[in-house]
Amino acid sequence: MNSAPSNPAVDPVSSGSPSFRPLYQQIKALITQSLQAGEWKPGELMPSEVELAARFKVSQGTVRKAIDELAAENLVLRRQGKGTFVASHAEERAHFRFLRLMPDEGLPHDPENRFLEVKRMRAPAEVARLLDLKSGDAVVYIKRVQSFDGQPTILEELWLPGQLFKGLSAERLQEYKGPMYGLFETEFGTRMIRATEKIRAVSADAATAEHLRVAPGTPLLLGERVSFTYGDKAVELRRELYSTVKHHYLNELS
Repeated sequence: MNSAPSNPAVDPVSSGSPSFRPLYQQIKALITQSLQAGEWKPGELMPSEVELAARFKVSQGTVRKAIDELAAENLVLRRQGKGTFVASHAEERAHFRFLRLMPDEGLPHDPENRFLEVKRMRAPAEVARLLDLKSGDAVVYIKRVQSFDGQPTILEELWLPGQLFKGLSAERLQEYKGPMYGLFETEFGTRMIRATEKIRAVSADAATAEHLRVAPGTPLLLGERVSFTYGDKAVELRRELYSTVKHHYLNELS
């Protein structure tokens, strides 16, 4: 576990800027800043609630409430008897957080990937807008088919900011065996913490039908997702075409 930085603990009550947020939310923001700065790495044990309370000069209950919200947002993970850890996409439980397509029968499992294209290119205007880039900025473009039990099920395209993902290649994607977000996290220091997604119904054109082995005109689901890292910075645009021959889209509402 990394030791706490040498600078004095921040007291959110006495700091210069006025704030109308509850104290626990101020502590949550300070902990999030430390996560964003990489003080504690994904998968790493964080300081205890007692240590954090002493650091920020607040009660343990205030820290606990802040940690509760961070856990609810999947930024940290509590493990009974072990402490609080920084959440990581490398964990098995995180593999299906952003993949909502579930099998009609059996348990969900990781798909087999076939990469069709990986290249650096200039961002089209719409991609640049959604990723908050300038039109023409460099992006990494990835196109792949994901199959479950030999059945092509997802055709997806991804656009990633080229500045953040220098060195990402087809070879590296092929050889990495974990989830793609795990690769982004461990090798490019970019962790996806939330996403917005739009879903609509479309019909398969000829090229898509060939990739997914369905008849042209077959109904498909089209998902467009923008994923964000800390500070609400957009770091991925993903467009996915889902075949629902043996799968369905599942979203748990609460």
